[in-house]
Amino acid sequence: MARAIILVMDSFGIGAAPDADSFGDVGADTLGHIAATCATGATSDDRPASGPLTLPNLECLGLADAALIGSGLVPEGLSLAGDRLNSSFGAAAETSRGKDTPSGHWEMAGLPVDFDWGFFPRTVPAFPDEVVSKLTERAGLPGILGNCHASGTTIIADLGLEHIQTGKPICYTSADSVFQIAAHEEHFGLERLYQLCLLAEEILKPWNIGRVIARPFVGGGPEDFKRTANRRDYTTPPHGETLLDRVKDAGGDVYSVGKIADIFANQGVTVFRKAAGNMALFDATLQALEESKDGDLIFTNFVDFDMEYGHRRNPLGYAAALEAFDKRLPELQSQLKADDMVVITADHGCDPTWPGSDHTRENVPVLIFGGDTPKQDLGHRESFADMGQTLCHHLGLPALPAGKNCF
Repeated sequence: MARAIILVMDSFGIGAAPDADSFGDVGADTLGHIAATCATGATSDDRPASGPLTLPNLECLGLADAALIGSGLVPEGLSLAGDRLNSSFGAAAETSRGKDTPSGHWEMAGLPVDFDWGFFPRTVPAFPDEVVSKLTERAGLPGILGNCHASGTTIIADLGLEHIQTGKPICYTSADSVFQIAAHEEHFGLERLYQLCLLAEEILKPWNIGRVIARPFVGGGPEDFKRTANRRDYTTPPHGETLLDRVKDAGGDVYSVGKIADIFANQGVTVFRKAAGNMALFDATLQALEESKDGDLIFTNFVDFDMEYGHRRNPLGYAAALEAFDKRLPELQSQLKADDMVVITADHGCDPTWPGSDHTRENVPVLIFGGDTPKQDLGHRESFADMGQTLCHHLGLPALPAGKNCF
């Protein structure tokens, strides 16, 4: 036993899940469509050099092999690992009923979500009058802006100036079970935004909404409004024990890198590491590796894949972010102890070529490596929970209620 490390490439799907038809996502393939876009020779400011998607380190971990399981195709420009393979690989489908962030993370930690979250309709207004009236009255607000399904960056550009002028926060939702509040850090106030989100969380309990998210931003106008790293998620706590609880109860530390603590409502987390941007998150992960001890869990969410490129439907930006992540992997591998086990996976898809701006119901990669971890084909896993169960076994902890050990 040494340590367990989970690296979540947020939204990195590898082909439509078996139940994608129930979500309107038949044909979605985040990795496949990114690779196909790169193969056309297209360029952008995010990826100015043309050419195929280049992920040599992930290829050696079996990414293309996992994609073949997940989608039935090898992504354009990528190759099967063959003799280079230094990992076990597979694809996993989600059993939880939603394609949202908490459900995906909780399930990979051994706790599938077997109930339905509350959602807001695709109408304008989207929120019940009772919610809006309670929020405005109790917070002393002159009203709210938005009240609809929207992309966060778009709605801030559209309504940011009116928000500054009127003092009305921007409230919006998405296909997830979420109530998001955007407000300017200086004109509205960061602490005031956090308190407003706590109030909204209390008001929304009867609607079973999974998360209230504070979306602070800065800037003087639509051309330079920018969301900051001071985002905060107010998440419904997990409804049962997870891998994080098992590790903590056994005396280990659970390192939350990025928004993991928010996703789990701090349950089971002992060490908190915040960072803005994938590369800073990678740095924080390496720092956690330096500090951690046997029996610890390091759990990192690389949010940029989803937030900056998936939701914004930017396949070339997503490709550049994948290539940057791939280049950092040897640094992580060089810091592993002999008995460490690493899982690289995702929580859902967010195909940047798909209509709309929502998540997509997809299989996710399961790449497991480190130390004497077997190097084999894990096939198609029926639940993300298999990853949590595998790490639980690796750390010598009592088995979780859900999931099967991959080995």
